[in-house]
Amino acid sequence: MTFVQDARPQYLLALGQLAKLFAEITPEALDRPTPCTEFTLRQLLGHVVGGVHRFAYMGEGGRAEDVVAATGDLPDDAWPGALDRARARAAAAWADDAALERPTHAPWGVVPGRIAVGGYLMETVAHTWDIARALGSDQPLDDALAHAALAVAEAVLSAEHRGGPVPFAAVRPVAPDADVHTRLAAWLGREV
Repeated sequence: MTFVQDARPQYLLALGQLAKLFAEITPEALDRPTPCTEFTLRQLLGHVVGGVHRFAYMGEGGRAEDVVAATGDLPDDAWPGALDRARARAAAAWADDAALERPTHAPWGVVPGRIAVGGYLMETVAHTWDIARALGSDQPLDDALAHAALAVAEAVLSAEHRGGPVPFAAVRPVAPDADVHTRLAAWLGREV
């Protein structure tokens, strides 16, 4: 699969998929561990919602380093509404086609907006898998979104350069018949 030149439609679909999982969140699930071993589910939700706001801020012309990718403490039942507000902000911030070529201050450097969108697609799809695992959800995840995210991951994250400033562990082995979601998680260093 080739790298998508305009991943905004996939990104918005990924946020919609994520919103379905946010609707499944219960207070008793919030302190569960996640495949992102540094985060409980509550912390991961804060990182994800904060990341969507950071991405929106970048689309509005801001620099990623000016905004922390976290929400802080939210009431247990506030997660779906928080994600909805972040989704709306991101959609508005990236609606203009000119944003795809505009220099964008992403966490990994100044890149054309289309590269930033691809990076956030990858992150959103990967964290959706993390959240689904933590929740024990049986919601089917979109294979096409995972294929697009995996294409981005393989294009921008070499298997050789991990750790240090690159916040991904070594690529993990997977079974030859592993589904695309598992292959994406393994490429990003998750235990699968």
